[in-house]
Amino acid sequence: MTSFSANLPMRADVPRSVVFVVYPDIVLLDLVGPLQVFSHARDPETGRRGYTCAVTSVSGGSVDTNTVVTIPSQPVTWHLNRAIHTLVVVGGAGANTAMLDDLLLENIRQLAGNSQRVCSVCSGALVLAAAGLLEGRRAVTHWEDCKTLEEQYPDVQVEVDPIFINDGNIWTSAGITAGIDMALAIVTADLGRRAALEMAQSMVKHMARAGGQSQFSPVLGHQIRDAGGRFETLHHWIAENMEKDLRVEALAERVNMSARNFARLYTKQTGLTPAKAVEAIRTDAAKELLETTDLTVKQVAVRTGFNDEERMRRTFLRLLNVSPSDYRQGFRARLP
Repeated sequence: MTSFSANLPMRADVPRSVVFVVYPDIVLLDLVGPLQVFSHARDPETGRRGYTCAVTSVSGGSVDTNTVVTIPSQPVTWHLNRAIHTLVVVGGAGANTAMLDDLLLENIRQLAGNSQRVCSVCSGALVLAAAGLLEGRRAVTHWEDCKTLEEQYPDVQVEVDPIFINDGNIWTSAGITAGIDMALAIVTADLGRRAALEMAQSMVKHMARAGGQSQFSPVLGHQIRDAGGRFETLHHWIAENMEKDLRVEALAERVNMSARNFARLYTKQTGLTPAKAVEAIRTDAAKELLETTDLTVKQVAVRTGFNDEERMRRTFLRLLNVSPSDYRQGFRARLP
């Protein structure tokens, strides 16, 4: 397992330094999401800024993103001999090239050696792995890149589901917005939950998503398969009428088709039977209510159309490997 300096002295009254490593063709939100969190987080007791932030690349200057926006950056040599509190390697399509850039990888290793904490957002985990910093570690990346990470770096313990993972002083996060969740969790660790809650409120973001929460929901899965949007209107209607009779005959009538033709076409289009799709939509809705409301498990079951608490429990165990009560305990929204 790769080690790096985790105990460099940092004055308590000085903001913690956060350095973001970028390279061409990064995902803009991979950078600016966590950057927003760290730039504006404050110590709730003193009101002082919690962090100072810098963006660096191998040569410095403007760096292209996956949008029309370019990012200014400092040369990496400015930071190689400085103590860093948190190092963050961002992700994007450019990670596939960055993994092969020996100079970039050596720079990241040197920066990590001066850092108390090393993080990645999205496919930035591939770059950390290429630099040898994830060997023997648990890690996550965007679900589309998990197979690549696992196959190319078998010494990394890849986990597909979590939105972020903290293994010692290494933090990795899943796709794009998961970087914001990771940053809020880091603020919690450094400045306390109150500071993170205040930051989440200012960003109009729930504080609920813990690291173990799945990055890939069953509803998202069949929405992707229904790329043409053939049943998009039906899906919205189901979500708004979960307490109604949603058997295949009722759904077929809704789209003016025979039950047989509807079931055949729907399954071909989405990869799910109508019954499984309804179950997935109800499960996602139940998850949200368990996270964000004080409704009892029985009330959630009724509101989402499961009706029977035991039926919902069996569905949760089958799809999520956890009971509704345990899910609530693990992922309960702690909003003021």
